[in-house]
Amino acid sequence: MDTTLLIVEDDISLNKGIALTLAQDDIKIKQAYDLATAETLFANGGIDLIILDVNLPDGSGLDFCEKIRRVSKVPILFLTANDMECDIVTGFELGGDDYITKPFSLMVLRARVMAVLRRSDQHNEDKLTLDHMTFDFGKMEFRSRNQAVILSKTEQKLLKILVTNKGNILTREQLMDRIWTHEAEFVDENALTVTIRRLRSKLEDEPSSPKYIKTVYGLGYVWAEGNAHE
Repeated sequence: MDTTLLIVEDDISLNKGIALTLAQDDIKIKQAYDLATAETLFANGGIDLIILDVNLPDGSGLDFCEKIRRVSKVPILFLTANDMECDIVTGFELGGDDYITKPFSLMVLRARVMAVLRRSDQHNEDKLTLDHMTFDFGKMEFRSRNQAVILSKTEQKLLKILVTNKGNILTREQLMDRIWTHEAEFVDENALTVTIRRLRSKLEDEPSSPKYIKTVYGLGYVWAEGNAHE
């Protein structure tokens, strides 16, 4: 499966140099020279790693990282103009995965990028495509008909349990125990019904007549359909 990298760097020659160094058959490159373009490319989905300059003409890469971390765990490698310790610390605190200070060797950057990608490979098992829906539990990115779907942590947990047990009926008790691991006995039973309803409203074409998240009366719920594919 192809890996897509987003390079956000306003120095055009450096951006192109990084792209040339990293591009190969299974690595696709997207380039942005400002935050506005980067935000659009990221919103379109499918980005597996971001190389992000801290200082950009229309804002701070640190602010962009903070925005991304609200919705995604996609790996981020910062480029810093000089060895500014405060930038590096802030970058890690905001959820950056690595950093490299300018000037740097492109081959060293390549090695750092590959190391970050290897570490993030554990998330690949959390990727699933069913029909027109793509669920990336590792990055917390969910799409339906190529539109981003925002799910709460509880909705994400419920969805993951349902799709990884596709075709198997799960009782309300099983779902309650697994979603609210330590608090199940204190959670109002209506909470599961509400979460199911919300998930249907976000993923089903006709929530009142669901195709995927079906109720099995007297038993529980089942994820009933969907062909998995790469």
